[in-house]
Amino acid sequence: MADITVQLVAVERMLWSGKASIVTAQTIEGEIGVLPGHEPLLGQLKENGVVTITPVDGDKIVAAVQGGFLSVTADKVTILADYAIFADEVDTARAESELSSDDQVVKSRSEAELAAVRRKAN
Repeated sequence: MADITVQLVAVERMLWSGKASIVTAQTIEGEIGVLPGHEPLLGQLKENGVVTITPVDGDKIVAAVQGGFLSVTADKVTILADYAIFADEVDTARAESELSSDDQVVKSRSEAELAAVRRKAN
């Protein structure tokens, strides 16, 4: 089975690094799927987007991302997000309550987190 090296990095931390069979990401131009051997590209991540990584071994990884970029080279995918959190780290009750707050940054992150939780559930 072919694989590709993937790194998911946010400003605050490295979230995941390893070998994957496919990566999907929501960009400002639409959702993109990256398989091993994909053409090089640079894409801007969608605000309140979701990134999904299917590791060669292990369960699918779903993360909410807030801005940033996706870089694809011949042998590596790098996701550089302004903010990112794994779907299973999201406190859904807190995120839903923050959606009703007036703080746009918090509201935007909460929307991204809930989208990632919904995607992981599917």
